[in-house]
Amino acid sequence: MLKKISKNDERLRRHARVRTKVSGTAECPRLNVFRSNAHIHAQIIDDTTGHTLVACSSVDMKLENGGNIEAAAKVGAEIAKRAQEKKIKNVVFDRGGYIYHGRVKALAEAAREAGLEF
Repeated sequence: MLKKISKNDERLRRHARVRTKVSGTAECPRLNVFRSNAHIHAQIIDDTTGHTLVACSSVDMKLENGGNIEAAAKVGAEIAKRAQEKKIKNVVFDRGGYIYHGRVKALAEAAREAGLEF
């Protein structure tokens, strides 16, 4: 009997496959996205040192409903603002194995509009 693979296991496999190609450096760090049903999180990571340079989420912004497109757009704008304070302008986008649609797309477009380049 075959074991059913969960959607999250499939996402993690896609994420691992993408991570072989996408890596952040000090000059161009990686903007990583994680979404749950209730919240969305974004981090800017330097993979050469393994350090998170900037982080933002709907949890630490204390948004009332962190699981919708409006919250994702607010998190995207905030992560771009925090990145610019740390003099980060260029990033490489890591969608985390999620489809580039909905909340992930809203976060990315808001970050672009707020000044991040990717």
